[in-house]
Amino acid sequence: MEAESSLRERLIDVGVDLVITEGSASLGLREIARRAGVSHGAPRRYFPTHHALLSAIARRGFADLGARFEAVVADTASSRAQLDALARAYVAYALEHRGMFELMFRHDLLDSEKHPSDRPRLRESTLPLFDLIVGLVARCRTEKGAKARQGTKAGAEPTPPVVAAALWSNLHGIAQLWAWDSLQLALGAPPSDGARVSVQVDQLVTAVLDAHLGPVDA
Repeated sequence: MEAESSLRERLIDVGVDLVITEGSASLGLREIARRAGVSHGAPRRYFPTHHALLSAIARRGFADLGARFEAVVADTASSRAQLDALARAYVAYALEHRGMFELMFRHDLLDSEKHPSDRPRLRESTLPLFDLIVGLVARCRTEKGAKARQGTKAGAEPTPPVVAAALWSNLHGIAQLWAWDSLQLALGAPPSDGARVSVQVDQLVTAVLDAHLGPVDA
């Protein structure tokens, strides 16, 4: 049993290395098996479908991202400061691990109802990160005295889950559009320099946080 568990983890390790170094398009069962030093049919013993293996690989990405989130908020006091740290860690991770980042959120291709598995679904790794953002948004409002955003009628402010979803969407969009050099084109900035987070990216993240949470001094 221990040997089987070790082989299962080795297959995931190989897949993680492949997606980080060569992108998600490289994640074929045969290639993973070849690099793991096993027969091309061996992965089927542990992963009934290709999607099940991809989900296990993506789950490693969520574990890595979650650990980074814990590290950046460890010495951060206010909820706004924690959200700021999480936002920058999220975009930095996306630019550093583009292949893994793209794979992690493709629930439509991974463990949907079309690809049943007896293991926890990938979406169960996604939701805790989202719930963390929702909780911090709610705490931000409390710390600011639940003050209505300028220009918004009292009682009409969107709920914390809606704000968190919009914030997440904006950060995800920044990461993807920057990786594709689309934002650089729009802003007249130089093409991206690998995984380096530029001054422009920092400014974009600040603008997103201010748009959804209000300026820090507000």
